[in-house]
Amino acid sequence: MAKKNTKKPFDAAISKFFTDDAPKHIHKAIENAKKDRTLDPAYPYSERMDRKEYEDTLEDLQIELVKMQSWAAATGARIAVVFEGRDAAGKGGTIKRFREYMNPRNTKIVALSKPSDTERSEWYFQRYIKHLPSAGEVVLFDRSWYNRGVVEKVFGFCTDSQRSHFFAQVNDFEAMLKDDGIILVKLWLTVGRAEQLRRFLDRESDRLKQWKLSGIDVKGLYKWDEYSAAIAETMAASHSDHAPWHVIRSDDKRRARIAAIRVVLGHIPYAGKEADVASAPDTAITGGPEILG
Repeated sequence: MAKKNTKKPFDAAISKFFTDDAPKHIHKAIENAKKDRTLDPAYPYSERMDRKEYEDTLEDLQIELVKMQSWAAATGARIAVVFEGRDAAGKGGTIKRFREYMNPRNTKIVALSKPSDTERSEWYFQRYIKHLPSAGEVVLFDRSWYNRGVVEKVFGFCTDSQRSHFFAQVNDFEAMLKDDGIILVKLWLTVGRAEQLRRFLDRESDRLKQWKLSGIDVKGLYKWDEYSAAIAETMAASHSDHAPWHVIRSDDKRRARIAAIRVVLGHIPYAGKEADVASAPDTAITGGPEILG
């Protein structure tokens, strides 16, 4: 277990938010938290998935992912998976489990930094297009073109006109990807406010996790409602028949990872699929935009 660091990033701004500014019910939920218990009373499971069950299920699903990748390499299929969601919803950890045993030669993780001056002058989708999969490739987008729909809106990094233009184009853009044969799967991981803050506090204190924090994370703690509104608008504008959103409630990371892998496997017609392993995801935590609440 990593040792805790006494020096906390951003002048311990997350701890200060917890102590001074967090809503009382959020503060109380974290203060009274018990090991392996989930914090949101609206989450359908009060305890995390049993570790042994999780590890056994994950191993079986990772075998299916390897089979899926072999099928893609053999057939020339192109697979793109978009991972989006609230900060600390578990995107990185879920991608890690996807990628863990897959061949790195034809599996890519794309996590773009903020656009350069040149990229800002280009068509908004242009810098993402160059990372789309070639024949036999699986590309995992750790955040994507949907930055414009949520983060850029919340922090004023784009104008309302630019965002409206994005919404006017995104469905056609994704329809073109599908029409050209790319298998596109869009995942949105959502997490309760108390669980999000608990994860931020853990990152703040752990030297192995502090790199995950940014100034945006700190500022975002005060913008929960703005995020909620931007997410709802984005879902309404971009949930389509050809590229639907699959929303996964990730208060329990173990269940969320299992659900995410099953959603993706369900979209891929790979050879040798074990139907009892690559089964439908848990509908108690997985659905469309309606489960955002």
